[in-house]
Amino acid sequence: MSYSKRQFVTAAFEEIGLASYVFDLQPEQLQAALRRLDAMMADWNGKGIRLGYPLPGSPQDSDLDEPTLVPDSANQAIITNLGIRIAPSYGRVVMNETKAVAKDSYNTLLQRATMPPQQQLPATMPSGAGNKPWRVYDNPFLRPPVDPTLAGPDGAIEYN
Repeated sequence: MSYSKRQFVTAAFEEIGLASYVFDLQPEQLQAALRRLDAMMADWNGKGIRLGYPLPGSPQDSDLDEPTLVPDSANQAIITNLGIRIAPSYGRVVMNETKAVAKDSYNTLLQRATMPPQQQLPATMPSGAGNKPWRVYDNPFLRPPVDPTLAGPDGAIEYN
């Protein structure tokens, strides 16, 4: 079971010391924090961290009670980073431990989202004795590197 947007917002308020048993959150405060949460998740999505968070088309379309379907491994990063983003609005200073946890958990998300590019041989690499150029084409070098995104719908790549 994943967190709802409301659970992320209330956990972020707890992280900065405005727990619900001391501080009653007003609906407009929840909505402001929800907008910050949506903006943060859209920013992360743009950076390649795709967590399955449902991004709204506009701020009015966002619902506090909507489930997020975010993996449990990302909860800490979302809560602490949202807490850091909303703390200045309430005159709160974020503890160094919270900043360290936020940075560490965000870096973990970045590491999981990063995929190294596929390595290909350069076009100046000689084909060697094992390659028979007369079978395919008459060129003593290997075929130039191919961008896999340029492949056709059947996955085939045409060479000139």
